[in-house]
Amino acid sequence: MVLTFVPLMALMFLCLAVLEDSGYMARAAVVADRLMRAIGLPGKAFIPLIVGFGCNVPAISATRVLATPQQRRLTALLVPFTSCSARLTVYVMLAQTFFPDHAGTVVFAMYVVSIALVVLAGLLLKNTLWRTMGSDPLVIDLPTYQLPTARLTFSVMWSRLKGFLHTAGGIIVATVVVIWALQSTPAVSGYGFGDDDLAPADSVYGVASGAVAPVFEPAGFGSWSLTGPLVTGFLAKEAVISTWAQTYALDDPSDLAPEEQGTSDLASAVRADFTQASGGHMIAAVWAYMTFLMAYTPCVATLAAQRREIGWKWTLFGLIGQLTLAWALAVATFQLLKVVV
Repeated sequence: MVLTFVPLMALMFLCLAVLEDSGYMARAAVVADRLMRAIGLPGKAFIPLIVGFGCNVPAISATRVLATPQQRRLTALLVPFTSCSARLTVYVMLAQTFFPDHAGTVVFAMYVVSIALVVLAGLLLKNTLWRTMGSDPLVIDLPTYQLPTARLTFSVMWSRLKGFLHTAGGIIVATVVVIWALQSTPAVSGYGFGDDDLAPADSVYGVASGAVAPVFEPAGFGSWSLTGPLVTGFLAKEAVISTWAQTYALDDPSDLAPEEQGTSDLASAVRADFTQASGGHMIAAVWAYMTFLMAYTPCVATLAAQRREIGWKWTLFGLIGQLTLAWALAVATFQLLKVVV
């Protein structure tokens, strides 16, 4: 599944490598210094946030360049709100399924909302927890502009892409195995492990997902088959699509061209599920679903990176805050759009 999105992820990592090798990234920090200070951070914090659009894990590690512990904590808490390339895979699938004529615009809109969320969350944290945090003058070494070298650029891109695929691939394989085991384990009597006639809703996975589903009814996707992938998405966002394929017992459409994914059997099943769960307000529910996907915890690897950089206390604070904010935004999105759309 991940291999289908390699060109998209490779392009993103290539663009970041070009910006870094050309010397522009340091100058971008200077340009963004005034804007970053509005949320209590120096211009240097712009670099980890930009890297976060590629992958949140190295972005959190990059907060070490900041001068004070308060700046590192605040930046590490904001990085998960940047839409990493793992989320992009799900955006593309949903956009092609529900907005085939405007898929590119929908994906772009999610990135704009992500940037706005970083700014708003930064303002909120600055004016509550870090009201007394001072700001030091920006001191940064500006390298000369240069034409990026192909060898170094592609080497950096390949290193990041290989690391991402290695981590994501392992997590996805493990997730698929666990989901298969849970879906093969009956939660009701009269079935054995792996029975062909065991309905997914009667499995341990279906019952567990059904227990969580009512929480998302105000957001328009209170269905066990829609909330279950969000749980596996907590391990890795790339696993959301493969979880859907297992839930509906259909072929994963990731090997199809993007324009063909919207007409696949899996896409039809997802559309029908969203329509039923939302009471007919399918479009509002999809936007709410993507909003929640964008705002809640990216993956367990991100949590591990946060724990290493800012400790368990702030990691748990960020986890609870992200889940709460994501749920509130999803509910607000659905309730507003179902009236407008």
